[in-house]
Amino acid sequence: MLKHYIKTTETFKRLRTDQDGVVSFEYIIVAVCIIGAVSAVFGIGAGGAIGTALTGGITAITTAFTAAV
Repeated sequence: MLKHYIKTTETFKRLRTDQDGVVSFEYIIVAVCIIGAVSAVFGIGAGGAIGTALTGGITAITTAFTAAV
């Protein structure tokens, strides 16, 4: 029983001082922030502000091209 307690305690000590796990967790936080920012800008589907602007620009170009031909 004492062996298992010591092994568990040593494992927790290694995890507490392990810097690689912290860095990996920071990457996950950054990835979630980037995904949130991209979905806030583009919205779900093409209904976001940039999607609306691009759709309006393509429509204006298509209309101008059709009028010119």
